[in-house]
Amino acid sequence: METQQLHRGRLIDHIQLVVADLEACRRFYTAVFDTLGIPIAGSGDDYLWADELFISTADSDAAAGKLTGYHHLAFQAADRAMVDRFYETGLAAGGTDNGAPGERPYHPGYYGAFLLDPAGNNIEAVYHGEAKKSADSVMVEFEM
Repeated sequence: METQQLHRGRLIDHIQLVVADLEACRRFYTAVFDTLGIPIAGSGDDYLWADELFISTADSDAAAGKLTGYHHLAFQAADRAMVDRFYETGLAAGGTDNGAPGERPYHPGYYGAFLLDPAGNNIEAVYHGEAKKSADSVMVEFEM
């Protein structure tokens, strides 16, 4: 029997983006996730999965045949330099500028960058400033 591990404990359990051009999104997300240190958890002909984000085609069983539209997702970065690398890597991998790296007025120390992914979703990397996490994540294990 196989054991699967999931890491949970943040605000969102999961998000699914249903996209028209999975290969363009696969290139974009593989590049920016590598920059952000987020491993790809699974990939197939009609999906890509990393952490709490599942990206699929409309033909995927999980998509119910419908595109999801446009969304805003923000990924945590470890420092300002990682936000800068996210922006440059994402542009090189097919993203479109939607806000260059810089401080934002949301709270003191908020440093973010925004890109539109190939499907038109607004994707952000943000560094909130010096902070201490109680844990990186919560691990959930179950038998398959």
